[in-house]
Amino acid sequence: MRNLRIVVINTVIHDETDEALHAQAERARVLRIGLLEAGYDIIASLPPDMYLPERIGQLQPDMIIVDAESDARDVLEHVVIATRDERRPIVMFTEDQDPESMEAAVEAGVSAYIVAGLQSERIKPVLQVALAQFKREQKLLDELSDTKSKLAERKVIEKAKGLLMERQRFTEEQAYQKLRSMAMSKNLKLSEVAQRILDVEDLLG
Repeated sequence: MRNLRIVVINTVIHDETDEALHAQAERARVLRIGLLEAGYDIIASLPPDMYLPERIGQLQPDMIIVDAESDARDVLEHVVIATRDERRPIVMFTEDQDPESMEAAVEAGVSAYIVAGLQSERIKPVLQVALAQFKREQKLLDELSDTKSKLAERKVIEKAKGLLMERQRFTEEQAYQKLRSMAMSKNLKLSEVAQRILDVEDLLG
């Protein structure tokens, strides 16, 4: 199994005092050491700007790590936009302890929100848990989507059956067998044939 390909998003520091710059540099160093020691592949370090979605799309990372000093909410907006069309596990290391920021991060899809916990030895287990959590959530979302899709298909089939029963005086079983026969002859799903029947009905008024 190949190593995780990771993009690190570093915040742009606004307080450019020596102390603040040193603190940010130290955080970046600890994060990089932890990732390299764990065997992860850091493919890029990016700023949270308007070009982030395009860069994420080009790089196709397996995971996104956000190193946010105190402006977690602002950074999160860019990350959410960047992962809107293709979800990825997101881990946020931050000094922002505001409960509202935490809640907003989790709501936006952050898999792990770690406050004041950037020690190199903790990085690997944190990422492993975040990845497992993401996979679990993704599985639940896929199952929910599949259930909704099947329910929608069933409604279409039932509606088409009702139309055949009304127009051709079929029994429910006859209507179902008619749909099934049409689906087999056209090599289509039952719901696709049902939708075509409903579309024709709409066209004919």
